[in-house]
Amino acid sequence: MEQLPAQMTVVAISQPGGPEVLKPETRPVPKPGPGEILIKVKAAGVNRPDVAQRSGSYPPPPGASDLPGLEVAGEVVALGEGAVRHKLGDTVMSLVAGGGYAQYCIAQDAQAMAVPSALSILEAGALPETLMTVWHNVFERGGLKQGETLLVHGGSSGIGTMAIQLGKAFGAKVLVTVGSQDKADACVKLGAIRAVNYKTEDFVAVVKEATGGKGANVILDMVGGDYIERNYDAAATDGRIVQIAFLGSPKATVNFVKLMVKRLTHTGSTLRPRSNADKAAMVAAIEAKVMPFLREGRIKPLMDSTFPLVDAAKAHARMETSQHIGKIVLEI
Repeated sequence: MEQLPAQMTVVAISQPGGPEVLKPETRPVPKPGPGEILIKVKAAGVNRPDVAQRSGSYPPPPGASDLPGLEVAGEVVALGEGAVRHKLGDTVMSLVAGGGYAQYCIAQDAQAMAVPSALSILEAGALPETLMTVWHNVFERGGLKQGETLLVHGGSSGIGTMAIQLGKAFGAKVLVTVGSQDKADACVKLGAIRAVNYKTEDFVAVVKEATGGKGANVILDMVGGDYIERNYDAAATDGRIVQIAFLGSPKATVNFVKLMVKRLTHTGSTLRPRSNADKAAMVAAIEAKVMPFLREGRIKPLMDSTFPLVDAAKAHARMETSQHIGKIVLEI
C-alpha cells in the first residue's frame, strides 16, 4: 500500500448559506478507530441532505464529521481494530454519517459493500445513500410486495430513479410524479408504467385510473405539505405512506378520517441518525436481496452529472435548479 499523506483536500461549509459557502480546505487525514475503515475516496454522491446541512437546517449527528457527504466509493487504505469485513486494497462503496466531500473518509466496516464489477466507481459513489433509503423505506417500512403498486413522488431524483428500478425488479408496478416531459420520459425508460406531470395533471386521478380505482399500495413521499392529504386519497385500502423528506411544508391540515376508513399506515424515517447496528442490518439485507441485481447490471444509478471535488459548489447549484435527472457525483 502507498504511504498515506498527512494532509488532504476537503470541501467544508464555511458558514450556513448558498452553494458559494462550500470552500476547499486542507485537513489532516483521519485515522480509523475500532470497527472502522479509511477509504481513499474516488467518488462521492451529492444528496439533498447535503444541501440542507449547507443551509444550516440539518446539522450532523453527534460524533459525525462536520463535512458534508453521505456516500462514497473508493479504495480501503487503512483498517481500524476489529475491522474484518474488508481488506487493504478492496474497492468498496459505503454509507457514511458525514465526511464524504474529502480525499479520504472514515466509514464503518459493517456499512461498506464491495463494488460489483458491473458498476463504475462513479456509479458506486452514487449508490449507497439512495439504495439504503429506498430499501428501508419502500420495502422494510412500506412492505412493498410483488404485484402491488408503488407511487413515487420526485420520480426523477436520485431516490426516485432508484425506487423505480427496485420496485420493478421486485415485481411491483411503479408510478411517479415529475415536473417535465424530459423527466417523465426518463422515468418511463427506467421502468415506470406511468409518469404524472404534477404541473398539468392530478396525480390522485391518474393513480386511480391506472389501478382500476384501487389506489397505490405504497407511496414514497418527499414533498409533504398538501401532498399528505392527497396521498391519503391516492392510497389503496390498507395502503402505506412513507415520508422521507419535506420539499414542501412539514405541516398540513389533514382529514384523518380517511386514514381510519382506509386503514392506512403513515410512517417515515431519516437515515443519517440511525444507529450503526441499524445501518449494518440494512446493508446485510441489501447484500442478500439486492446485490444480485447489481452484479447483473440490472440495477444501477441513473447518472446526471459529475463535478470535481473542488467544484462542489457547482454540484449544489445544479441540484438546487431541480433540473437534474438522477444522481450528481463528485469525482476525486
